[in-house]
Amino acid sequence: MAGHEIPEPADRKQVADPRSDQQAAEDARHSCDPAFRHGVVVGFDGSTSSERALAYAIGMARRTGSGLIIVHVANRLPTTVWAGCEPPVFVDVPDHRTEVLGLELACAEYLSEVPWVLVERGGDICHELEEVGREYSADAIVVGSTHGIVGRIFGSVAGRLARRAQRPVVVIP
Repeated sequence: MAGHEIPEPADRKQVADPRSDQQAAEDARHSCDPAFRHGVVVGFDGSTSSERALAYAIGMARRTGSGLIIVHVANRLPTTVWAGCEPPVFVDVPDHRTEVLGLELACAEYLSEVPWVLVERGGDICHELEEVGREYSADAIVVGSTHGIVGRIFGSVAGRLARRAQRPVVVIP
């Protein structure tokens, strides 16, 4: 019976290579809609400064004829805060704010002028904005300025992003 193969039963589960699952997840994260390539990335959390940044980004996207990539970075806290362990491990904190922001943006009439997409990420705001900018080959990243004592002590997102970004950063006061 050389060359004869016994068919696999249809109900037998195939064992998948765990590395292929990780690669598929990475590919899914790094794939983006080509309609938004070379668009404008804007950081948005619903604050007054981020609303001003969004308004500027809408005008910028409209003038350049590109899409708008609105990014909301969800909260992540180190588990060392409550576990007391080392090294720091990060855990996603449920953030329903993205859903609320998405609904508000979907109902916003001023966004009807440009194509837009809302992207949710978790982690460091600067890193995630730059990462989304890289994935979409964005022409610019627009953020609002940080006001208050926290920004002065820890450094503002806008300042850190302007120092490390590989594309133009527009900071809206």
